[in-house]
Amino acid sequence: MGDPDVRNLLDEIPDSIPEEVFETLVEGGPFKLERIISKGHATPPGQWYDQERDEWVVLLRGKAGLLFEGETQPRTLKPGDFILIPAHCRHRVEWSDEQGPTVWLALHFVAS
Repeated sequence: MGDPDVRNLLDEIPDSIPEEVFETLVEGGPFKLERIISKGHATPPGQWYDQERDEWVVLLRGKAGLLFEGETQPRTLKPGDFILIPAHCRHRVEWSDEQGPTVWLALHFVAS
């Protein structure tokens, strides 16, 4: 095991983001921590996320709209906003900021 590296979640953001970027930062046992970078991306029409694990998400930069099944309007997230999405709670990204990158931190875990 080497020396720990200091990294910044807002560094190394590509200039061009043709597709969302998913980067696993740490994974072990029942959890995975990932950084997601979006720019004008949305979940394809008619598709929903329906995940096996709970997901805690915080928006670090940019803005986005999350829509949950059964709701008529997306919830707008801005930097510092976070939400806990229970396993199998169907949701989708309706939109993300087109003016600049939206940076998410997502923790996927199994609640005990």
